[in-house]
Amino acid sequence: MTTFPPDPNLTALRLELARLRSEHGWTYDELADRTGLARRTLIEIEQGRTIGSLKTWHAIAHAFGIPVDHLIARLCEGHESPAGPSA
Repeated sequence: MTTFPPDPNLTALRLELARLRSEHGWTYDELADRTGLARRTLIEIEQGRTIGSLKTWHAIAHAFGIPVDHLIARLCEGHESPAGPSA
């Protein structure tokens, strides 16, 4: 029997972006300047209209001064981690 992983929690990921942006008091324009990404891209990610590439999330993580795994870990919110409950 094949066991498939649960769907990634994209809502948690985009909400973390919104939380970080708000916490820093940054507008979309400020975040765009700090990441080198288009303002429109950031808006579409935060509003759930696009996912963004790994390169995009890497730039976002660097702008906030956090490891990219802090953001990517949000994809597993709400379900058991691949290593099991003790991981």
